[in-house]
Amino acid sequence: MEHLESFIATRRGVEGLVEPRTAVSDVTLLLVAHDGEWTRRRVPSVRWAHEFCNDRMVPSYDAAVVGVPQRMRDYNRRRKQEGR
Repeated sequence: MEHLESFIATRRGVEGLVEPRTAVSDVTLLLVAHDGEWTRRRVPSVRWAHEFCNDRMVPSYDAAVVGVPQRMRDYNRRRKQEGR
């Protein structure tokens, strides 16, 4: 939780994307900043993730419905091109 809170506090334009449990992973909360920088952590439940975001006035969405933002894909591509 500290990592997620720190990410929100040190970046602007953060949105939360709640990723449902799958056969290979637990429920995760993906936080994406305005520039596409992101972080992902396992969380106790979908409800917990939405409440975590709501309590911090961070919009949250169901990732299975909206997908990941283009800015995150662009960020990943830039990082790959930079050799990171």
